[in-house]
Amino acid sequence: MYCQNCGKNPATTHIKRIVNGRLSEAMVCSECARKLGCGNFFGNYRFSLGELLSGLLEQEESPEEVRCPVCGSSFEEISRTGRVGCAQCYQTFRRRLLPVIQRIHGSTEHRGKKPSQGKMILRPQTGMRVVPQKVSDLEQKERQLQEAIASQNFERAAVLRDEIKAIKDTKEGKNHG
Repeated sequence: MYCQNCGKNPATTHIKRIVNGRLSEAMVCSECARKLGCGNFFGNYRFSLGELLSGLLEQEESPEEVRCPVCGSSFEEISRTGRVGCAQCYQTFRRRLLPVIQRIHGSTEHRGKKPSQGKMILRPQTGMRVVPQKVSDLEQKERQLQEAIASQNFERAAVLRDEIKAIKDTKEGKNHG
C-alpha cells in the first residue's frame, strides 16, 4: 500500500485522528508522518522503536538451544513435563528454575523429606550441597551398615543391624512412654 498523503512511498505508519468528534484514519509514509508531526516521539534522535527495544533485550540463546550437558534435557522439556532430568539441570537452568521453585515451594532451599533431621541441604545460590556436622548415631550406624553390606562384611553388618534395632527400640520407648 502506498502513502495516502503523497502516493509515492510505501505506507509505514497508521495515523488515527479525531477532529470535531469524527475519526479519520490514514496510512502514510515515514516522511509524510514526520511532516504531519506523527511518529517522531524521540525528537531529533535517529533510531527506530525496534532498535531501541532490541538494545534493551539481551541476546541469549533460545530455550530450545540450551541443553543440560549431562542428560541433554532442555528447559522447554523440563517446563512441559515438570521434571528435571538430572542434578546438573539445576545448575544449567538455575537462573530460570529458581523463580519457579520459589513460587511453587515458597523457598529455594531443599532439605529433603525430614527437614528436622537435616540430612543434606542444597543451597541453590551456590549450587553446593552441605552436610550438617551433627549426624545422629542412628544415621551413622545405617551408613556403616550399607558400607558393610557393600563390602560383603556380613558379620559386621549383622552387628550393626542389631545396634540399629536397639536404637530404634529405645526411641520408640521414649516416644510412647
